[in-house]
Amino acid sequence: MPAPTAKATDTSAETSDVPQPSCRRTAAHALTIVRDGVITGEGPTTRGRIHFSRALDADDAAWCARILTVSAVDHQPVSRAEVEALFEISDAATERTDDGRFDDLLAKAVAHHAASESGLPVPPRTVALSPDTDIESWAPTQAAKIDTEVLEWLASQMRGKRRINHRLTALVATLIGAAALPLAQLPGMLDMGML
Repeated sequence: MPAPTAKATDTSAETSDVPQPSCRRTAAHALTIVRDGVITGEGPTTRGRIHFSRALDADDAAWCARILTVSAVDHQPVSRAEVEALFEISDAATERTDDGRFDDLLAKAVAHHAASESGLPVPPRTVALSPDTDIESWAPTQAAKIDTEVLEWLASQMRGKRRINHRLTALVATLIGAAALPLAQLPGMLDMGML
């Protein structure tokens, strides 16, 4: 009989090594623990289940969602540190078995951060990051509304990525206005292979 799976909602001693986020800083730290589990296949977020190194599965995506939506941070915008930790998780995972849940979560977290940093209203995380909420229902759709520094940071995060997150790429192309940019400027913003 296989070992029981440690679910992201488990609060037993098996998961006590993962801090319960109390602020955005501790949420970003908890995401680095998930990243380490993805890289090594070991650690508190992989206990009680078979987990291969460099693999991201549905339980890893659930860990990230749980960390990002705990009540202590639900009404705060997603921070840059949290988004950067998500990008690190994405980069670390060479194999995906999460049915696209992590890519959806990453795109929504990026949009939440970009909108809030630009002074735009954002819904609570439990709404914005939910797999049942369409990103188009709340995310900004025009680059003119997003702060230039945020767009530059986002473009730098997207540059040179091995794995293409089509949902995030579409969002970034919409925000940056890829269709409006002269073709000569586009490679500086995004790698051509991502479009």
